[in-house]
Amino acid sequence: MTDPTHGTVRLTVAQALVRFLGAQYSERDGVEQRLFAGCFGIFGHGNVAGIGQALLEAELADPDELPYVLGRNEQAMVHSAAAYARMKDRLQTWAVSTSVGPGATNMVTGAALATINRLPVLLLPADTFADRAASPLLQELELPDSGDVTVNDCFRPVSRYFDRVWRPEQLPSAMLAAMRVLTDPAETGAVTVCFPQDVQAQAHDWPVELFAKRVWHVARPLPERAAVARAAEAIRSARRPLVVAGGGVHYSGATDALAAFCAATGIPVGQSQAGKGTLAFDHPQCLGAVGSTGTTAANALARDADVVIGIGTRYSDFTTASRTAFQAPDVRFVNVNLAGIDAVKHAGIGVVADARETLEALTAALDGWRVDAGYEDEYRRLDAEWESTVDAAHAAQESNGLLTQNAVIGMVNELTDPRDVVVCAAGSMPGDLHKLWRTRDPKGYHVEYGYSCMGYEVAGGVGVAMACPDRDVVVMVGDGSYLMMATELVTAVQEGVKVITVLVQNHGYASIGALSEELGSQRFGTRYRYRSDSGRLDGERLPVDLAANAASLGVRVIPVRTADELAAALGAAKAATESVVVHVETDPLVPAPDSRSWWDVPVAEVASLESTQRARKTYDDAKSTQRGFLHPSEEVSS
Repeated sequence: MTDPTHGTVRLTVAQALVRFLGAQYSERDGVEQRLFAGCFGIFGHGNVAGIGQALLEAELADPDELPYVLGRNEQAMVHSAAAYARMKDRLQTWAVSTSVGPGATNMVTGAALATINRLPVLLLPADTFADRAASPLLQELELPDSGDVTVNDCFRPVSRYFDRVWRPEQLPSAMLAAMRVLTDPAETGAVTVCFPQDVQAQAHDWPVELFAKRVWHVARPLPERAAVARAAEAIRSARRPLVVAGGGVHYSGATDALAAFCAATGIPVGQSQAGKGTLAFDHPQCLGAVGSTGTTAANALARDADVVIGIGTRYSDFTTASRTAFQAPDVRFVNVNLAGIDAVKHAGIGVVADARETLEALTAALDGWRVDAGYEDEYRRLDAEWESTVDAAHAAQESNGLLTQNAVIGMVNELTDPRDVVVCAAGSMPGDLHKLWRTRDPKGYHVEYGYSCMGYEVAGGVGVAMACPDRDVVVMVGDGSYLMMATELVTAVQEGVKVITVLVQNHGYASIGALSEELGSQRFGTRYRYRSDSGRLDGERLPVDLAANAASLGVRVIPVRTADELAAALGAAKAATESVVVHVETDPLVPAPDSRSWWDVPVAEVASLESTQRARKTYDDAKSTQRGFLHPSEEVSS
C-alpha cells in the first residue's frame, strides 16, 4: 500500500526484495537488459511464507517482473543460474531462493563453482529467527561459544559478497552492495544475502525510490598507455610469442578483437577451457587447447614460447600444465586482465583493463610488426598434424564391440550445427572435448572446469538452453555425473526447455579410473560392481539402467550401440521439440590422444605396490620441470 504523502509503500521485506530485484538492469555499450531473468526456488518452512509469498504476489501482478522457476535440487539451481550468466557474458543472471538448513547449505557447492569461475549469481538462503523467540529452531546450529553464527556462515569463504538482513532497514544497503558486486566484472561471483525467516515476513514503510528502475553500468576499464607500451615492447622483442586466451575474452566480447590482433601480428593462440571458441578451430592462428588437456601443437609452442600473452585467463593448473608448460629459460608473461590478482601472476607485465579495449590498443601499438614467416610455417605444420590426429581419433569408432568416447565426440560434433552448444563439466569428457571438439562459434563450447563439478552438466544445460533458446544444447555426460544430478531433466520438461543429453554409460568413474591406474592405484574404487566374496568391490557389474531412469523423469530416451544408430538418434533429437536423452554404451578403456603434457597429482612417496612405485618415479621426473616464473621486479606492473 502506497502513502502518496510520504512517498512510501508498505511491504514485507520479502515483497520489497522481489520488487527491487525486478527493477534492476545492467548496461554495457549502450545495451540494457534486465539483470535478473528470474528466480529459481525450492520452498520450505524458511521461505515459503516469506519470499515464496512475495514471488506469488509478483507472478499474479506481472508474470514478467521476476519469473519463478521451480527447481529440483538447490545446488542444481545455482548451476543453472551460473550457466545462464556465462552464456549472457555475465550481464544477466538469476536469483536463487531456498529454505533454511539443508536447503541453504545445499547451495554451497554451487556458490563455490560460481565464485571460482567468476560468474554472478544471487543466493537468497533463508536463515534462523532474528528475534530468537523460539530458539533452538528446527535445523538451527547451536554453538556453545557463539550466538550469531548460523549454517549460512559457511557461504562466507565461497561468496564474493556476504550479508545478512537482520532488520528491514538493512535491506537497501545490503541489496545495493550486492548489485555492485554482481555487476563488477573484476569482482563478480556468488553473492549471498541471508534472510531470517521472521524478517522476511516483517512489514516496513519503504521509500518508493527503492523500486525505481536502476541501471548498473558494466564498465570497460581502459588500459594505461604506459602499460600498453610496456606490453608492446615485450611482444616486439619476442621471436616465439604465444597468446593464451581465457574466458575473459568471451566475457569482454573480444573475440573479433582477438582475431584482428592475431591476423595483424601472426601470433598463434592456445585456449584454456573457458577460452575455447575465442577463435574458431580453423582460424589460421588457432592451435586449440593448451595445457594438460591441450593439443600437441599448442603445447609444443608453449614449451618454447619466449613471451606468453595471457588474455582473460587465471592460469589454472590445467592451463599451465601445473607450471610445466612453459620451459623457455627466459620466458616472460604479459597478462591482460580485469582482475589484479590475475594480472600479476607469473610476475607478468600486467595490464589491468578490459580485454577488448586492450587488444585494440595493442594491435595499434604493434602496427607493422609481425612474427617471422618461419614461425608461422612451423605452427601451421604442427596444427595440421594435430588435426590429422583428431581425424584418426574420431574415425576409430569401435572397440570390443562398443563405440569409443572419441568417436561419440566426433559424431556429435559433426552432426550438430555450428551454433549449437556442447555442455560438460567433469570426468574424462571435458579433457577429451578440450582436445577433440572443433568449436565453430564463440558460444558453441560450454565446459565448466574451474570447479569441475560432477552433476553440473544437466543443470548447466538447462541454464544454457534458457539463455539461448535459438540454439540446440547438447549435454555430454558420463554415468557418474549423471547419477549425481539427473533431476533437472524434470525442470527441463516442466519449463518446455529442450536439452539433448548424450549419456555415456561406462559402468563407473572411467576417468578417475584412468587417473588411478596412471598413478599406480589400479582403478581402486572406480567401478560400479557388486561386493564379491573376497569383500572387495570386484564382483559383477551392477545392473544400473540409466535409460530407464531418464525415461522415468519424463524425457524421451533413445538407446544406441552402433555408429549408425547414434547418427539416427542425433538426427531425431535435433528434429525434436522436447528434451531427448541419447543413451550410448562406450568402451571406457580407449583414451583420447596424448597431449604430451602433465598434471600435478601427487603419488605416494612410499608404497609396497610396484605400480605405485613406478608411478612415483614418473611423478618425480615431471615434478622436476616445474617453474617458479619470478622475472626481475622492474618489469612487473599491477
